Amino acid sequence: MKVLVCASKVPDTTAKIAVGADKKSIDSKGIKFILNPYDEFAIEEGIRIKEKSGGDVTVITVGDDSSQEILRTALAMGCDTAIHIKTNSSPDSYQVAENLAAVAKNLKPDLIIMGRQSIDFDSLQVPSITAELLDIPSVSVVVNLTIDGNKVTAEREVEGGKEVVSLNLPCLISAQKGLNEPRYPKLPDIMKAKKKPIEEVAFI
Repeated sequence: MKVLVCASKVPDTTAKIAVGADKKSIDSKGIKFILNPYDEFAIEEGIRIKEKSGGDVTVITVGDDSSQEILRTALAMGCDTAIHIKTNSSPDSYQVAENLAAVAKNLKPDLIIMGRQSIDFDSLQVPSITAELLDIPSVSVVVNLTIDGNKVTAEREVEGGKEVVSLNLPCLISAQKGLNEPRYPKLPDIMKAKKKPIEEVAFI
């Protein structure tokens, strides 16, 4: 099973946010950035699938140099390889999805997993746009996932209850809280992750 997990860097939920001088972005001075919490569920699910069925997990992000820190975290958790789509701009949801899709077309993963949304912009658009660009089926806000051969069964949250959706690989899943309990990286794995290479890809 070839799994591609998408991750993003977001401000710490406890950080005090101030508007930047350009009046369009936040003032990042003194703010700690972390791995998007919803992406932790996506990473954990990818690693569990690898542990159960074999294969490999690649983690990918779009962002500036500081974004490599969250890739290191994902590698320490158990991802095998990391890809950094490098940009110093602040791309919108479509641009992020376009770049993720471009890399995915070359990698040809069996399964793509993302967090349902980032906690900073909260747009919840990147998963569905990426799937559309790749012309593959997708299911959002997934709280339970089962893979049997080529068949995927996903249970997702809907207003007032849950819905079960069946689809085939390749597909894209966006993870909701409750899908799993993300692991904490162990110190030896953190040290190993610091030495692992990260592939850099140009932003398109």
